[in-house]
Amino acid sequence: MYFDGNGFAMLYKRLDNGKLQWPKDEKEVRKLSQQEVRWLLEGLSIQQPKAIQKSPKGVF
Repeated sequence: MYFDGNGFAMLYKRLDNGKLQWPKDEKEVRKLSQQEVRWLLEGLSIQQPKAIQKSPKGVF
């Protein structure tokens, strides 16, 4: 669900092949970035260490 400024919208996605990477227990639950949610919905692993390079705070 997301709020588009005028109300809430609910989306769903069905994967033709494969399945979503889902936490096995509460220890694996974590907050996802927008990019990680996009990867998850595309059927990719959210563990992409080379793709995400966070810049240190105060660089800009």
